[in-house]
Amino acid sequence: MVGQAEIPARPLESALYLVATPIGNLGDITLRALETLAAADVLACEDTRVTRVLLDRYGIRQRPTPYHEHNAAEAGPRLIDALAEGRSVALVSDAGTPLVSDPGSRLVEQALAAGIRVIPIPGPSAVLAALTASGLPSDTFLFAGFLPVKDGQRRTRLEELKAVPATLVFFESPRRLADSLVAMAEVLGSRNAAVGRELTKTFEEMRTGTLAHLAEHYAAADTPRGEIVVCVGPPSAAPPPDAEDVDRLLLSLAAEMPASKAAAEAARMTGGRKPDLYRRLMDLKADDAG
Repeated sequence: MVGQAEIPARPLESALYLVATPIGNLGDITLRALETLAAADVLACEDTRVTRVLLDRYGIRQRPTPYHEHNAAEAGPRLIDALAEGRSVALVSDAGTPLVSDPGSRLVEQALAAGIRVIPIPGPSAVLAALTASGLPSDTFLFAGFLPVKDGQRRTRLEELKAVPATLVFFESPRRLADSLVAMAEVLGSRNAAVGRELTKTFEEMRTGTLAHLAEHYAAADTPRGEIVVCVGPPSAAPPPDAEDVDRLLLSLAAEMPASKAAAEAARMTGGRKPDLYRRLMDLKADDAG
């Protein structure tokens, strides 16, 4: 079996390696990630027990050291010292890509400030797994992390994100999922969305529908188990302004400023092209003069 084979520990150059690990299915680890974990002089992780399961699965003889939000102030400088001495350090989170909702960003900042090279070892990501399976636009998206726990702050944050022209991706606690979906439906309006649960694991689920439909479902259902990712489609494009409204706007602006500036301001306000609006304004003025 693959899990019984010992991964060779090839020499690594001194650098901080950000190693993505499986979000559920241990088979999703990359060969490069395994080689990096086996060869690193220091392996830093959120929870040594979680990382130990992965290491044992692939016969990697490493002794991981903890690095998490509660000890980052003490552990971070020790890792930077190791790097400054020419050693290699691999950083992993409990699952997925380091620095996504974990304290690894502090360590990267410290490493870069010290002139230390940072090397990403890409792989599994709950954000991308959910996004690609959601059926929502993936050409532009914004990962917004966890929403605030308190309802008022949660809604304020959603108001800030409301106009973002992209698919929004959130992490959410199973206990808060129903309440967050209600807030999303009320603040963001009628949008298509998807809730991914236990992605890549045995009981993986991807449920799609409108925000209102999903809010209703999870309000009536038992509290779900496992890791949750919520994807929300972008806002609908605003309908183009009525031609008569644009004409009135052009004439109103032209009464207060030069024609070229009026056309530029109308373009900003309507999304139209300045040359087209300028020509239309000239036509309107010619009609009035005639």
